[in-house]
Amino acid sequence: MSFPALVEPAAELTVDEVRRYSRHLIIPDVGMTGQKRLKNAKVLVIGAGGLGSPALMYLAAAGVGTLGIVEFDEVDESNLQRQIIHGQSDVGRPKAQSAKESVQEINPLVEVVVYEERLDNDNVLQVFEGWDLIVDGTDNFATRYMVNDAAYFLKIPYVWGSIYRFDGQASVFWPHAVDEDGTSADAPCYRCLYPEPPPPGMVPSCAEGGVLGVLCASIGSIQVNEAIKVLTGAGEPIVGKLMIYDALEMEYRKLKVRKDPNCALCGDNPTVTGLIDYESFCGAVSDEAADAAAGSTISVVQLEHMLKEREEGTRDFVLVDVREPNEYEINQIPGSVLIPKGEFLNGNALADLPSVDSGTQVVLHCKSGVRSAEALAVIKGAGYDDAVHVGGGVVAWVNQIDPSQPAY
Repeated sequence: MSFPALVEPAAELTVDEVRRYSRHLIIPDVGMTGQKRLKNAKVLVIGAGGLGSPALMYLAAAGVGTLGIVEFDEVDESNLQRQIIHGQSDVGRPKAQSAKESVQEINPLVEVVVYEERLDNDNVLQVFEGWDLIVDGTDNFATRYMVNDAAYFLKIPYVWGSIYRFDGQASVFWPHAVDEDGTSADAPCYRCLYPEPPPPGMVPSCAEGGVLGVLCASIGSIQVNEAIKVLTGAGEPIVGKLMIYDALEMEYRKLKVRKDPNCALCGDNPTVTGLIDYESFCGAVSDEAADAAAGSTISVVQLEHMLKEREEGTRDFVLVDVREPNEYEINQIPGSVLIPKGEFLNGNALADLPSVDSGTQVVLHCKSGVRSAEALAVIKGAGYDDAVHVGGGVVAWVNQIDPSQPAY
């Protein structure tokens, strides 16, 4: 389905702009009018990471007149494998500033607005106000639902993307869209596609599961392609469609996504009529894991002391790493044994643990403490009442105890 252009054209293009965008101008579906629309467009990109990097660079190169960057994090060396808007000299710098400088180097004609803050319920509507289009490069479910809801309330279309390992998805969510005849397109929102977030711990983050660096460019470029189509009215944006990309099989699929009449946000009888507690809605950890971790969480400093006591023979416990084998190869807490979280969830791990009545305490850890809390809930339910897990996991261990090990 085709849609009218989202943005009115600017009054004119300068001689410098005509030279710069000449390859766009000779495309009939873009031309002078389309390029003037891009010049007049205001696009807000959320995140200057894996998806935000290619999105910002190509939006700038395409001549989008005003680009917004929402990013509160700093550049880490582990980002450079995929976040190509940053370089080695940017490590430790604010991502927003690094991204802004890269955008201005690509195209000094673009105005850049920076929001060096974390999006939350207190600022999201204010930050979104006045933008024509949002490109969502976030990597957590709580922020995705918040972006979806805020964009809906402000009637701003947004281009969404998601990446994990070798798999990517993209779509355009525009529930208020009308077709060229002015008729409602009955387009879905993100909640129509995913009414509920996955259970906590079910879907690993990219930090836990990894992502192929070049996948970011594949999905990020799709997002920019769709943004240009929405802004200029060219072609048929993937409104009401889900693009799925499998990089291992080099296969693209496109699925229809229909508006859900029972959607909590855009359905016939909405129950979400304002911003909600998205962290609670998505849950960093399950209620069971939170209950298990309450009073059963130790720090890495406590763990270091316990390990020394174990070496001296004055304490008996088993330290279990519940990450995946490839993570264990990168770094590890000395003296730990590997039993992945999945083995706890299917019950097989219990056979590898000391018996409940052995008197040997079980100490669990993962990368940051989320997966170990989930595993802790399992063994607490199996009778390991004195079991504990390590808050902060390997990240805290590397940062506070053993900085010689690589972080990831």
